[in-house]
Amino acid sequence: MKCIDKVYKSALAAVSSALLLSACIFHPKAVVADYETDTYNKSLYKEKLYASDLCIASGDVSLDGISSSVTENLYSAALFDLNGKKVDFSYNVYEKVYPASTTKLMTALIALKYADLSEVVTVSSHADKDSFAADEQTCGLETGDRLTLLDLLYGLLLHSGNDNAVAVAEYIGGTMEEFADMMNEEAEKIFATGTHFVNSSGLHDDNHYTTAYDLYLIFDQCMQYDKFMEIISSRSYTADITGADGYVRQVTWEPTNYYATGEATLPDNATVIGGKTGTTTPAGNCLVLLEEDEEQHPYISIVMGADTKALLYQDMTALINAIPGDNE
Repeated sequence: MKCIDKVYKSALAAVSSALLLSACIFHPKAVVADYETDTYNKSLYKEKLYASDLCIASGDVSLDGISSSVTENLYSAALFDLNGKKVDFSYNVYEKVYPASTTKLMTALIALKYADLSEVVTVSSHADKDSFAADEQTCGLETGDRLTLLDLLYGLLLHSGNDNAVAVAEYIGGTMEEFADMMNEEAEKIFATGTHFVNSSGLHDDNHYTTAYDLYLIFDQCMQYDKFMEIISSRSYTADITGADGYVRQVTWEPTNYYATGEATLPDNATVIGGKTGTTTPAGNCLVLLEEDEEQHPYISIVMGADTKALLYQDMTALINAIPGDNE
């Protein structure tokens, strides 16, 4: 499959996205909801309007339990109450950030939405583990390897394999450039207006950026797929990979986030389900997580640009532990 049939590029979607982008770059809830209500032709569009399901903030939102010392360390962060459809905490959520490997959330979304995960992918030389620098995370793919798209997604999301990201992009888009175009089109479609992608992995490029709010939009879309939820909540995954010589080897991938590995103390106030890490020198240390409070109410928490891993998990733990009691 050299290139996915881009059904989603319909005229209606293109026009509505363009109008919304020009009307509401910073997503104030009243503006988006009013615009959708007044503009959509209800004879054509009968589903619940998109903005009604979003947590939206027009700026910074403070939260009891988050001290000034924490915010002094933060570059960009947020806590989204999915049941309450509100932002419990936000700090610089519309500021431009480099996403590093949190990019792979959009890579996964394209695959989940437009591809058959049972299809078998043959790994090209561009996705060979040896084509990446020693400090760039890989899942150990080799030229000529054959494995399913689902296998690739497990390695992509759990172990953050840059080789997996390239293999997914080439299989679905044909080339990295074509796949990046698909990523950007999808970002526009879900109103992630502060985002631009140039690759599927998140390896640094000055023209590859996002915002904490846009990452929430992307993560929220990924959560609509049961397979995504299964992947991010897994503690390991073993893939059967057929090499170019026909030999089948098994490779096991585990999560990279420190809560899953035991390298960070778990928060007291919620159960961490899973998410996506990201680290490069320009991006700093980044983490997007899904967690549930004691009543199993879901939250998305995001910390971007932490100077160190220790600060990243310190700030994330403080954010999760500040989740309001009784889902207030």
